[in-house]
Amino acid sequence: MVAPDVRAAEGSAPVVTPARVATRGTRVRMTRPATPYLFLAPYVLLFGVFVLAPAVYGLWISLHDWDYLLPGKPFVGLDNYRALIDRGSAVFGDFWQSMRATGVFTVASVPLLVLVPLGLAMVLNRSFKGRTFFRAVYFAPYVLGVAVIGVLWRFVLDPNLGAVNALLSAVGLPGATPWTTALPWAWISLVGVTVWWTIGFNAVIYLAGLQDIPRELYEAARIDGAGRWAEFRAVTVPGLRPVLLFVVINTILSSSNMFGQALLITQGAPGNETRTAIMYIGQTGLRDYNMGSAAAMSYLLTLALLLVSMLTFRLFRDRD
Repeated sequence: MVAPDVRAAEGSAPVVTPARVATRGTRVRMTRPATPYLFLAPYVLLFGVFVLAPAVYGLWISLHDWDYLLPGKPFVGLDNYRALIDRGSAVFGDFWQSMRATGVFTVASVPLLVLVPLGLAMVLNRSFKGRTFFRAVYFAPYVLGVAVIGVLWRFVLDPNLGAVNALLSAVGLPGATPWTTALPWAWISLVGVTVWWTIGFNAVIYLAGLQDIPRELYEAARIDGAGRWAEFRAVTVPGLRPVLLFVVINTILSSSNMFGQALLITQGAPGNETRTAIMYIGQTGLRDYNMGSAAAMSYLLTLALLLVSMLTFRLFRDRD
C-alpha cells in the first residue's frame, strides 16, 4: 500500500507530521525540567549564603573555645555542650534560668496571641461601619520596630515617672506599681506590651483564613439548627486548621526568641528573672567573648524549638 503524499503544496501551510510532533514534544521535555531550578536558583543562593553557611559555621564555632579577639581558638569538642548540662559548670545555672524565663514568657504569651486575635478577627470579619478603619488601627502597632516599642513602653511603664502610674494615681488607684522592677509585674508588662504590639499580625492572618471559608457551610449549619458555638466548632475551627497551625508555630517561635522587649523595658530585672535565652546568649558571646559557648546554647535552644514544633505539627495534623 502506498503511503499518502503529505508534502505541502507550494505556497500552502506546512503539514505537521507525526515526526515533527514528536520532535517538538521532545524539545519541550528537554527544556522544561530546567525552568523551575532557574527560578529557584536566586533563593537557593541566598539561603545557602545567609542561612545554611552561617548555621554550619556556627556549629563549627560551638566545638571551639572561640574568643574572636584572640588569634588562638582551640578545639574543645563537645565540652561547650557538656557544660550546659553539668551542674558544676559556670554557665549551667544562668543558662537554664534564662531558658526558664523564655518558657514563662512563651507559656504566658502564646495562648493570648492565639485566642485574642482569633476573636478580634471574627469581629472584624463582620460587616459594620468603620470596619476598615478598625482593621488598620489594630494592625498599626505591628509596623513599628522593637526599638520604638521598647523605648516607648520603658518610659510609659516607669515606676516613678511613667504615665501608667500617674494615670492610676489620678483616678484614685494605687500608683506605685513596679511594672518593670518586680515580679509578677515585669512579666505582665512584657506580655501585655507584646500582645498589644503583635496582635494585629495574627488577626490579619486569621481574617484571611476566615474569608476563605465558604459561606455555604455556615448557611448549611444554620439550616441544620446549629447555633453560634456549633458553627464555630464545626465550621470555623476545621476551616482554619492550616491557619491555626501557622499562627501557633509562628507565635511559639517568635515568643521563644523574645529579646528586644526584655532588653529595653525590664533590662532583665528584677535580678535576671526576665533575662531570656536570647539575651543570655548575646551577653555570653558579645560581652563575655565566649562565642563557642554561646553557639552551643543557640543550638540547644534550636533543638528544643524543633521538638516543640514537631509536637505542634503532630497535634494539628489532619485526622479522618
